[in-house]
Amino acid sequence: MSGVGRAEIPVGQEAVARFELLLSGAGQELLAALPAGPVPPEDQLRLGSSLRARYPAELVAAALGQHELRLAARAKFSRALEMFFTRPGLQQASAELVASHRASRYANCARVADLCCGIGGDLLALAGSHEVVAVDRDPLTLRIARANAGVYQVAANVTARQEDVRATGLAGVDAVFVDPARRAARGRLPTGASEPPLAWCLRLAERVGRVGIKAAPGLPREAVPAGWELEFVAVGRDLKEAVAWSPALAAASTRATVLPGGHVLTPAPGEPPPREVRDPGEFLLDPNPAVTRAGLVTELARLTGCWQIDTKIAFLSAAHAVTTPFARTLRVIDSAPWNQRQLPARLRALDIGAVDIRRRGLAGDVESLHRRLRLSGTRRATLVMTRVREQPWGLVCLDPGEPGGDDAARAGSA
Repeated sequence: MSGVGRAEIPVGQEAVARFELLLSGAGQELLAALPAGPVPPEDQLRLGSSLRARYPAELVAAALGQHELRLAARAKFSRALEMFFTRPGLQQASAELVASHRASRYANCARVADLCCGIGGDLLALAGSHEVVAVDRDPLTLRIARANAGVYQVAANVTARQEDVRATGLAGVDAVFVDPARRAARGRLPTGASEPPLAWCLRLAERVGRVGIKAAPGLPREAVPAGWELEFVAVGRDLKEAVAWSPALAAASTRATVLPGGHVLTPAPGEPPPREVRDPGEFLLDPNPAVTRAGLVTELARLTGCWQIDTKIAFLSAAHAVTTPFARTLRVIDSAPWNQRQLPARLRALDIGAVDIRRRGLAGDVESLHRRLRLSGTRRATLVMTRVREQPWGLVCLDPGEPGGDDAARAGSA
């Protein structure tokens, strides 16, 4: 008997064959029959048994696994319950909000290569208004990306290539986006490493002028050549990633972007303003992590009329309430040199029953401190462990929505 035995089928192609079962009529019927939310633990066994009575066990296992990933993906994708994922692919995929923001940078590009496209997080945003060449060497990942393009009705704009991105020809492409892997087959790569390496990704600009490179938010500014822009992107106060933009796409040396809303902070032209350092005032501003990583705290101070409380600490202070998408503003109700022994009595006098501890520039065991406070007041506060003019300092702050957060006078030092 001739033919290819099961053991001779490449592992990747075998995974694709299993995935294709989910796209079959039976697979689609099974996925549609699953609940729209999580299955309670006490019902999981009963549900699995019921499904296996009607469908092959292999298909049921694949569908239940896919259902779990879809539920997790709702935090990233508006159509998550129709999409397909692998666990590593979902972890690395750009969220829909972030990918849509990034795709706008390619507005004047006709044909974009999406290298290391994964399950299609950026591909879906790019293909909405561009022709896209999607490249990934993993056959399952690439097949899932194509299926997801169908879900978003952009498949007609996608050309898929299964190959190593380092062997990909870029003729006819006028821009590139690359999302190098930061995980190896058996876990994370060393800190700062990626596959392909950052140096290879940077050299793409020698072949195609317009290049964007997704990176971990810890990427240091000096890792990117002069003329490139390094953008740090946060969703709310959650710093998601960095993006290096080649000179042909760069609009500044560095940038902090806060989503949703597309709020952008870049350095003002000319010399940076001198740092003004003063004691804490009535309000404390905790800059968004994107602002801090972009090195734009001094620029934020200029923009908001605030000052720093220490030359090496990112907190800002103001005499009045400041509303900005680039920082969280807190009302200071107590400010004094750090004295951990007196702290519990100090908090009780302020009627504080719970604290969130923010530590910046001051060593200390936050978990141990939480256990030792034993608070019982009615208000929730933010306890800031920091430095003021190089001296260890503590501030007790309220959110504007907390009782006393809008109009309480400072209690003074304890």
